[in-house]
Amino acid sequence: MQFREMRRKRQQLSQEESIGILRRATAGALALLGDDDYPYAVPISYVYADGKIYFHSALTGHKVDAIRRHGKASFCVIDKDEVHGEEYTTYFRSVIVFGRIRIIDDADEKLCTARMLGNRYNPDDEESLQKEIAKSLAHMSMICLDIEHLTGKEAIELVRTKDYFKK
Repeated sequence: MQFREMRRKRQQLSQEESIGILRRATAGALALLGDDDYPYAVPISYVYADGKIYFHSALTGHKVDAIRRHGKASFCVIDKDEVHGEEYTTYFRSVIVFGRIRIIDDADEKLCTARMLGNRYNPDDEESLQKEIAKSLAHMSMICLDIEHLTGKEAIELVRTKDYFKK
């Protein structure tokens, strides 16, 4: 698959900046091909690790059905969204990811994913995490999005600020 190049290249963030956003943000919108081929986008928490994005889910539902039916997805994270009404614009910074998505079937990978998510949102509480995993893991799906293409973009006003400081 040949992914589109960003049209406004000056606003494109580096891979390092984009990955930094994925590491820093805590939620995004996962977009899937839903029922009757309608787009289905769902807000969701996640963890980024080694070129992959991991999520958790119930065992059944619209999201799980969509993933099982079609293995491609998009995920968007908004890092900055600052409205400047007087300028009729928004100072934004965001990342969009495209890739292959799957339900994790391997028990060891599922456990590892649960631990990554737990440690991300409640760090340094191993005892509580162990209890939660013991209680809930059998009732959860773990999901992996293998990133095939990633782009970050920011408002031209933010780019101009960076350019100013480079002088």
